[in-house]
Formats: sequence, C-alpha cells, structure tokens
Amino acid sequence: MQMYFDELGDYQMINHVVEYQPDRRIGWEPEAGLGHPNAEPDAERPAHWVQRWSFELTHGPDATVVTEIFDCSQVPEDQRADIDHGNIWIEGMHQTLERLDQLCKSQPRVATPS
Repeated sequence: MQMYFDELGDYQMINHVVEYQPDRRIGWEPEAGLGHPNAEPDAERPAHWVQRWSFELTHGPDATVVTEIFDCSQVPEDQRADIDHGNIWIEGMHQTLERLDQLCKSQPRVATPS
C-alpha cells in the first residue's frame, strides 16, 4: 500500500490479512515496507509491530454499520505509549469511515445477506 506522512514522505506498508469472515470481518497487521525507516536493516524498531486493524460489518435492514477497530494490546508497552495506546489514530479512523460512507452512498444499492 502506498502511503504518505509528512515526517516520512512517500513510503509503503505491507498489510498481512490475519482474520477474515466473509461479509462480517477483515483484520490485518501492517509491516513497514519500502521507504519506511523501520524497514531498514539497522532500524531501531521491528518492521512488524503486531498492531491489528479490523473492519467489522453489522448488517441491518437499511444499512450496514462498519466499525473500525485498532488493537495494540500485543505491542510492547513503550511502543503503545508512543502511539498513545492507539488514540493518535482516532481522527484518521473517523476520516476513513466518512470516506467509506461517501463511497457507499455513491454506489447503487446491493442487497445485504440475511
């Protein structure tokens, strides 16, 4: 996945799917890729952080509710503190869900599974 962050510029992330339930849930763990400082052989921190991101889908009669989940419970405590136990991602998660909502509203309606 191509990424951009002001402090890093352009870089890549490799996302490993670690859980998948069709029409219900997908979860992935990111790993630093090309251009990310943690992907360098002499990096201070490992490239794979054991952070898990997930989308959970709850189907209703008129809509599907998408919940984005960030789990850093397996990350070492000092690294969890660096990311404020995931709180630094809340604004980005809201923006992702808003973009997803806009994309879905622009698509023709498809029947949801029963």
